[in-house]
Amino acid sequence: MQLAIYGAQAIALGAYEAIQNIYPERPVRCFIVTSQGTNAASLAGIPVFELEPFSASLSTEEKRDMEILIATPENVMPEIERSLDACGFVCHVRLTSPRWANLMGYHYICKRDYIPLSALPVGYHRANLHVFMAKFYKDKPLEENYHLPEWITPIQVGAALCEERVANTLDCDGENISYKNGNYSELTALYWMWKNRLLSPSANQEREYYGLIHYRRLLEMTEDDVLRLADNDVDVVLPYPMPYEPNMEAHHERYLKKEDWEAVRSAVAELQPEYHQYFPQLLGQRFLFNYNMILAKKVVLSAYCQWLFPILERVEELSVPKGTDRSDRYIGYVGETLTTLYFMYNKKKLQIVHTGCRFLT
Repeated sequence: MQLAIYGAQAIALGAYEAIQNIYPERPVRCFIVTSQGTNAASLAGIPVFELEPFSASLSTEEKRDMEILIATPENVMPEIERSLDACGFVCHVRLTSPRWANLMGYHYICKRDYIPLSALPVGYHRANLHVFMAKFYKDKPLEENYHLPEWITPIQVGAALCEERVANTLDCDGENISYKNGNYSELTALYWMWKNRLLSPSANQEREYYGLIHYRRLLEMTEDDVLRLADNDVDVVLPYPMPYEPNMEAHHERYLKKEDWEAVRSAVAELQPEYHQYFPQLLGQRFLFNYNMILAKKVVLSAYCQWLFPILERVEELSVPKGTDRSDRYIGYVGETLTTLYFMYNKKKLQIVHTGCRFLT
């Protein structure tokens, strides 16, 4: 059967590259999208087609002989399946977030670029985990009830901006920037963790890990993975990197205004000049650590926050308009870039491994 991939963004591109690496005998005919919109006309040299015109160009037999891998965010998959059925495509399968993680894990094991956490041997000593799940009072309810490990604690972000409460832990307690949530998104929770949890010394800090996830996205972590952390001296767990074409700089132009992007570069040059020297190399590569999700040793995460938040504050001051005059989540996008910059710059100093992101529906 011929193979096509539904989607034309990072999830789809990552799936394509993994398939080409692991299953070279399965060429991908094309990418399919609902609407061309801002999608490129081709991806990795493969054409991107809108569904309805592409469907109209095929015979019934050709449709029956085509397998379609749906590589999109999971919340839109049911609608895509209905559209494919209506167009006569009878063979399609969801590339869910766990399946995507498994595919990318094996892909990166083969290429030895980004080491999966699951590739490390299982240890004997259990890490002491404190992972905070960012929740906002306007979040849409999940369709299913999920059992969460005891080491995950919900934290309400932007709690200073409303009276409604959706978690017992609030990012407006103690030292905080909760009122900046409109720009910082989940990073107000990371700031709260830094100021109220990470700065206090504790016994056996080498086994103590802190992390940040979202109410709808989790870092995939099994009980065996928890046992892999301390005995393998893991410093940081990050999501698998997402690939973008042609490079990271072009990707950011879709989400950040030119003035904001210049503010980021100026802030890094002013406060962290050695990192700024690495910027051209970073922006010319294709991979980004999305979602501002991380799990790290307490001391490692504290050092990262100490580096990160002064830069973000300076970005606010240099932005046009200034961060205090807007509420468009742009600092959250900047945080993804700076996560990528910091950990790619320090990849030889830190033991960094990766895992998938589970999307909850």
